[in-house]
Amino acid sequence: AESFSGCTSEMKSVIDIEGIMKILPHRYPFLLVDKVIHFEPGKRAIGTKNVSMNEPQFTGHFPDRPIMPGVLMIEAMAQ
Repeated sequence: AESFSGCTSEMKSVIDIEGIMKILPHRYPFLLVDKVIHFEPGKRAIGTKNVSMNEPQFTGHFPDRPIMPGVLMIEAMAQ
């Protein structure tokens, strides 16, 4: 995951956060897409989410070994 994360930071956005916020009604902490790096209308989109340890879902899921809750992964895919 770390090596993949490093690869996405340099990718240019096709849709930036302002564009995403015009499309999706979600807002922090439930806006789970930071940028779209590939978009084919009616087919697919590839988006990224920068995750940090400060995010609220990590304080209780699991404190000694924080992981992204599965329900939030599914929500991110839906967005």
